[in-house]
This record gives sequence, C-alpha cells and structure tokens, in this order.
Amino acid sequence: MPREIPYRQFNFLLQFASESETQAGFQECSGLGLETGLAEYRNGNEPPERGSKITGTYKVPDVTLKRGVIGEASLSSWLAESRGGTNAQREVVIVLRSEDRTQTAQTWTLSGARIVKCTGDLLNSKEAQVALEELVLKCERIEQG
Repeated sequence: MPREIPYRQFNFLLQFASESETQAGFQECSGLGLETGLAEYRNGNEPPERGSKITGTYKVPDVTLKRGVIGEASLSSWLAESRGGTNAQREVVIVLRSEDRTQTAQTWTLSGARIVKCTGDLLNSKEAQVALEELVLKCERIEQG
C-alpha cells in the first residue's frame, strides 16, 4: 500500500531545481532576503555637505528551515556530500504553499546553495522519513519567483 504524501502539514517545501520531486517539507523558513550595501560618493568639485549614495554589493543571509521531514534520498545524498567536505552546491527551490496547501503561493530559487548546518537527525521507525530540527543553507543568490 503506497504511503500518503509525507509533507501534508508542512507549508515550505524544498525541491532541487533539476528535479520536480519535493525533497523535504518544513514548518518554518527564515532568511529569504538580501541586504544591500550603500557607499557615499562626492565629486571633487561638490561642497562637502553634498554627495550621493551609490548602491554597492549585496549580501544574502543564511536561509534557515526548521522542523522538517526528509522523504527523498536525493537530499540525504546531498547531506552526505556536505559531510564529506566536497563543494556540494545545488540550485534549490523553496515553495510556499497556500493556506489550504493545495497551490503554490510563492517560490524562491537559491543559487549555489550549500548546507552549512543540519541538526536533529531523528529517525521515525513508523515511516521511512528522517526528521530535521534545523537545516541552514548558504547561497550566492536568492530570486523570488
């Protein structure tokens, strides 16, 4: 008998951009944003009190996913690659589901994502799933879809 969808109670789904299957589901997600640096610039012939602000580089915060379940082997393989010290970068899509969990409300694509922290590998003997307390990803870019 096939098991039911393991991500029913989770609002945030994690997928690899190269695969259509959901890899994990989480109840919380934070850090989906960016911080832009500004630089002050003044031409040499302008008065000292004048000047302008110029947009500089931007930083992408760590994305933290909390209280989740892994149901696919691909994410477990990525965790194993990260433990092995390889440069395991992936393009990851985080999907926010609608309130009734039947449609996609919003997506974010994380380019060059790496796992930097994973806590709470709890095994569930009743189902073939691994529960995670926290998964922290560093990425190079976040694009809202």
